[in-house]
Formats: sequence, C-alpha cells, structure tokens
Amino acid sequence: MTAAAFADHLRRDRLRSAHTVRAYTATAHRLIAFLGEHRGEAVDGAMLGTVQPGDLRAFLARRRSEGLTNASAARELSAVRTFLGFVVGDDAPLPRIQAPRVKRGVPRPIAPADARSLAEDAADAHDVPWLAARDLAVLLLLYGAGLRVGEAMALDAGALPLGETITVTGKGRKQRVVPLLPVVRDAIVRYSELCPWPLGKGQALFRGAKGGPLDSAIVRRAVRAARVRLGLPEKTTPHALRHSFATHLLGRGADLRQLQELLGHASLSSTQIYTAVDAAHLMDVYRAAHPRA
Repeated sequence: MTAAAFADHLRRDRLRSAHTVRAYTATAHRLIAFLGEHRGEAVDGAMLGTVQPGDLRAFLARRRSEGLTNASAARELSAVRTFLGFVVGDDAPLPRIQAPRVKRGVPRPIAPADARSLAEDAADAHDVPWLAARDLAVLLLLYGAGLRVGEAMALDAGALPLGETITVTGKGRKQRVVPLLPVVRDAIVRYSELCPWPLGKGQALFRGAKGGPLDSAIVRRAVRAARVRLGLPEKTTPHALRHSFATHLLGRGADLRQLQELLGHASLSSTQIYTAVDAAHLMDVYRAAHPRA
C-alpha cells in the first residue's frame, strides 16, 4: 500500500479535489517517514495496521513542534485517519485520539458594491478584451450564484446558450441547479462572444489565455491584485464572494434549507454558520450607524 495508491484512491474512489489529494498524500508521506524513525522498523501495510494512539499523538506532537495550528493539526489528523482506513480497511478498528479543538471562524461578507468593484477592477487590469470579459464573468458568477471557484472552472461550454439557470457539479460530483441573475448571464454571454477559442459541449466554458481550461490559481491571483488596488481586506478572496452571496441572501429572507440547496451543502450544519455571519454583519452596521454604539 503506497502513498501513490492512496492518491489514486482519493481521486478515483473518494472523488476528492486535486488540492485534497495533494494535501492528504503529503500527510501520508510524512506519517510513513515519522513511523520509520519513531518505531525504528520498515513501514509496510502490516506495520501500519499496528499503529497505536500513542504513535499518532507523537506524530501530532512532532507536527505541532513544526508550527502547526489547531486547525491544521485537525486536518492532518483527518488525513491520517483516511490513509490508515485505506491501508487496513474501513471496517477495521482505527486508533482514536482526540482531535485538537478548533474555534470556527465566521466568514466576513463583502458589500455588494465592493463585490461588483472587485470584478470590474479585475477585468480592467486586462488589455485583451476577451480576458477582461472572462474575469468579469467569472467573478460575477461566484458572487451572483454562490459557486465555489472550482465549480466555476468545471463548467461545461455545453451550457451555452444560457437560460435562467445553470447546472453546477459540486463536491462528490453532486449536481445542483442554480439561478442566473441577468447581469451574470449577460456577462457570460459577452465573454462567450469574445472568446477566440471554440466553446462546444465537452469543453471548458472558461479558458486560459492559451485556450486550455482556466486555472483557479489565475482567478485567485486576479482577485488578490484587485483587492490590493481597491484597498479591500485580505480576506477578500474568491471564496469570500460565495460567503457574501449566502449572507446577502439570508439577510433578504432566504431560509437555511433554500440556502443549503443553492450552495450545494451536504449537511445543514454547514449552512448554519451563515446565521452567525448575518448577526455579525448586523452588529457591524449597528456599530457604524448608532450614535451610542
């Protein structure tokens, strides 16, 4: 059982994202190297089946000494459990230790005007019209439809011509239908008219400068540069646009079940964080506006 086989399992059987595959595989390599040193013996499938809670506590202690935060340590432990489950079988008992306690942060929404300014500034940074139209369309889509950046990158050009909704493939290849605001639809149509590359079924809707599928790293880089130019907070990221979509919908009366469906959350508990976001946003408004706040 190698780390490479584990990576294949994550990709093929667990349908994990490329980012998760890289992170979990790196953890598997670190665990194998640590156990070889800690136990002083060769690490194979049989040996991994004998890992004890004390071994995992020692591994996490080593990682914490290297500067891991509670949140990162909790993710590392999750990756370790997944790897050991793959090696010894999900039905076999796994060593159990308490995960580090993680304080769940509340995402901060971006004001609607700032979201629009961010998209427009990112577009204005391009001298090539179709690239400007592309970045405007992508960022308006993230904010206007609540997509994850990876979901936007995975959209198929077969969705053209657009209607009032678009089908999105989310985590675990689960599909959902989300409505398209006219301003978002118009931006995508404008981009598709200017794009010099063929946009047919089975091809990526959003393209890079050389015609390949657009890389999410390019979107993040464009947002980072626009954020600096506009003086927006560091937490203004592509994913923050999705947070803002959810927060603003909740503030306008959407219920949690509706929001869960639009965001593609498997569990309602993932959506409930936005009730805290909305309350935090209201407090910000109160403090800014009330003379005695």
